[in-house]
Amino acid sequence: MTSLIAKTLGAMGLVRMMRTRSPFAFVCLIILTIVCLMSAAAPLIAPQDPYDNVQVDFFDANLSPGSVSANGAITYILGTDALGRDLFSAILYGLRTSLTISGLAAILALVIGSLAGLSSAFFRGFTETVIMRAVDIKLGFPTILVALIIMAIFGAGFFNLVVALVLAQWPYYARTARSAALVEMGQEYMDAARCLELPVRRLILVHLLPNCLPPLLVVFTLQLAHAAAIEASLSFLGLGVSIEQPSLGLLIANGSKEILSGHDWQLIFPGLALVILIFTINIVGDRLRRILNPKERQ
Repeated sequence: MTSLIAKTLGAMGLVRMMRTRSPFAFVCLIILTIVCLMSAAAPLIAPQDPYDNVQVDFFDANLSPGSVSANGAITYILGTDALGRDLFSAILYGLRTSLTISGLAAILALVIGSLAGLSSAFFRGFTETVIMRAVDIKLGFPTILVALIIMAIFGAGFFNLVVALVLAQWPYYARTARSAALVEMGQEYMDAARCLELPVRRLILVHLLPNCLPPLLVVFTLQLAHAAAIEASLSFLGLGVSIEQPSLGLLIANGSKEILSGHDWQLIFPGLALVILIFTINIVGDRLRRILNPKERQ
């Protein structure tokens, strides 16, 4: 069982299966990888730091795509915004912020939710009742509503946004982990491990968790896209990251104010970047679900 899971979860094996069974999903994976690498290397490849007032020239405000800066040093391939910032650079920095926040929130929610779900399935009884009732209460409210309430109470900011996303998303991992763990608890290898009187921590983390990872990885990819969408939505409303930090949501909010002035590129390009990010993550996540679920393999 362990070797089967290790083989299934092999990164290169998943990539090969995706390339063979779904070329479109493989192309989306390549695009997503390029987007992640470019955003991570934003300080190195961006023509300017759009949030450094020394590098931004206000006289370059609202330049159309392909325009050259007043000093001739930069060609704005995607134009500039109302503040004179290079839109291409701002999008790269915004993508980095969105991926950092959504990735960190998804990882923390994965850890917290998985441990909660595995514990409820392993201990059952009172522990399971408390955890699953908390999950049911949270799932009774839309994720965006929970995040809005938390951000409205504690205010905008990087840390508060991550906490809001974690609190809004951990129940999805908990329910998935519990469902997978209940199936694995009836397997013979778990009976053998319990007969050896191994510590509870080892039973859960070493024997139970690895065999529950495939569905959790699928939920992780889908919730990563959801977190990016929520982060952009909250930033658009002014409840996300602070205004001096780069964010696709803030860029879209600023661009929407210029749409009637004929500067539509300030809205189109950040919106397109967000759509590409969320779309590729969803396609890759959906294909992972099909690959890791034997019942849906073709």
